[in-house]
Amino acid sequence: MDTTGQNPSTVYRQGRGKPVFWFLPGLVMLLLFSLGTGQAATIDLEPLVTGLARPVAIAHAGDGSARLFLVLQEGQVLIYDGTEVLPTPFLDIAPLVSCCGERGLLGIAFPPHYRSSGFFFVNYTNTAGNTVIARYRVSADPNVADPASATILLTIPQPFANHNGGQLQFGPDGYLYIGTGDGGAAGDPQNNAQNLGNLLGKLLRIDVDNGEPYTIPPDNPFVGKAGAREEIWAFGLRNPWRFSFDRLTGDLFIADVGQDRWEEVDWQPATSPGGENYGWRRMEGKHCFLPSTNCNDGTLTLPILEYSHEQGCSIIGGYRYRGSQIPWHYGTYFYADYCSGRIWGAREEKSGRWTSTLLLETGLSISTFGQDEKGELYLAHYSESDGTLYRLKGKAPLPPLCNIQMSQPTYRDGDTVTASVVQIANPGPSPLAVEIKVWLESPASELFSVLNRGADGSLLLPPETEKDFGPVSLFRVRPAFARGEYALNCRVLHPITGATLVLDQNRFSLQ
Repeated sequence: MDTTGQNPSTVYRQGRGKPVFWFLPGLVMLLLFSLGTGQAATIDLEPLVTGLARPVAIAHAGDGSARLFLVLQEGQVLIYDGTEVLPTPFLDIAPLVSCCGERGLLGIAFPPHYRSSGFFFVNYTNTAGNTVIARYRVSADPNVADPASATILLTIPQPFANHNGGQLQFGPDGYLYIGTGDGGAAGDPQNNAQNLGNLLGKLLRIDVDNGEPYTIPPDNPFVGKAGAREEIWAFGLRNPWRFSFDRLTGDLFIADVGQDRWEEVDWQPATSPGGENYGWRRMEGKHCFLPSTNCNDGTLTLPILEYSHEQGCSIIGGYRYRGSQIPWHYGTYFYADYCSGRIWGAREEKSGRWTSTLLLETGLSISTFGQDEKGELYLAHYSESDGTLYRLKGKAPLPPLCNIQMSQPTYRDGDTVTASVVQIANPGPSPLAVEIKVWLESPASELFSVLNRGADGSLLLPPETEKDFGPVSLFRVRPAFARGEYALNCRVLHPITGATLVLDQNRFSLQ
């Protein structure tokens, strides 16, 4: 994390039957009607711990204990057990750490086998200002690490005091991923991020389980390439302060702090073989930096999201939400800005394009996000002496509406079945799928959809969208239709989870 252009010392920021379809023009129109840009907040923050000194990272051990490990920049790791912060630090290596500004103890990661091995890994700047990746081991007391168990895996020289990265994450492949900044100053004067001969401005990937102190995964993209460091997984990064893996898909999100104008989120699918060049210093976000024109020769991987410094100045990457407490945000990627305190949520459209929504204006100095074992999210407010740990909570949006009223209870051959009222609304933050289908009740059989159905048999209702219209001609009664009682069902579904949020039913008969 960094705030170049700001004070550099204040950095910590989802029929059967015959497929007969009729087209409803009004229902298609609802896709074009928007309520506007304002919306009620759908998340809130619950303070859990106050009085923290410079909190910069939050992690869990994946050991079933439900503990959160809180990293303090000056060199301590504290444990929050769900009720309180334990009085004894889990780890204290303050004498080894240079602090503060953009230096300090910056990250911690626990391997998938932590429960059995007791090993964990930290990222800090040593007293010489260089980046150190070290392994430690827990002691006989599960709440206290052994400070004498240190094994240094990597020491990376840092030419300047800023842009030290700091994030550590174990990927779904079991390898350790390390984010490094470009070495600092401004504008990457040494062009480190584009230089495959050093480890600065990169995402590294190493094997910490098969060899001491580590080995190179054989499928790393630059293995055997002359002049390249084989630890490199991706390059062209300025300061990837926080990155994370989608716990469901394995996709990677990298929030890369910008220079003077643009903040960005880079994305890598789980199927990637690595080797992406994310552009810095040739580009800042989707814009040329150095050179100022003709900077992209087609080899660069552009960000999926960006925002200008009118919205903030230092991006804080979060996580794609896969928890259960905020179901309307399932699949949303959360991120924030340290300077403005804004929190956004981004979602991927069917086209593959990502769009963001401003979710909350907090006024906080958000330094990091964290995720617990169940996929619930947390964040930290940075302060020298009064930092705060918050949990993200749901603030339920207004429920969706699906209301259809028939113009008469009985129809005969040749009649047009008509709905006098059709009301569909989605005031929430996530798109919803709408299905309107005709059923013969006995024997139960879905006859057809009265929507112009797509591949998923529904229409997708965007966030903050509503439509009231009627009367609407739904279908004409034909001699082939069985006589009896029918139901016209309107369902609103969450398109990802498949949960039925609204079910409205209106009965009529054919005689």
